[in-house]
Amino acid sequence: MPIDYSQPVLVVNDLASMTEIIVSLLRKIGFTNIDDAPDGRQALAKLKNEKYALVISDWQMEPMNGHELLEAVRASPGISTTPFIMVTAHVEPKSVISARQAGANSYIGIPFTITTLKSKIMQTLDP
Repeated sequence: MPIDYSQPVLVVNDLASMTEIIVSLLRKIGFTNIDDAPDGRQALAKLKNEKYALVISDWQMEPMNGHELLEAVRASPGISTTPFIMVTAHVEPKSVISARQAGANSYIGIPFTITTLKSKIMQTLDP
């Protein structure tokens, strides 16, 4: 089934510049309904109020980091199956394994290209 690019996507990142980059790349890919949150707590609140087709979250944030957000999402009825891509500069194997064990659908190391982002989204939303 083809991806519905009008479905809402939530970008979670505490760096406004990184949020802008990801949103811009998502628009170039074709997504039209993109929301953002500056940290895990605000993202979790948004997730409980709106249904998102995909979450793309940074790992390193305060007060709730991306890993904690992922664990909270996976433990919350109604949003536990939301597709989730973790983005981080930490690409060592233990971080990738930890994200996968917590329920991340995919993992992207920074820096990344639009091709990598699109590929990970396709793998996540249209396996």
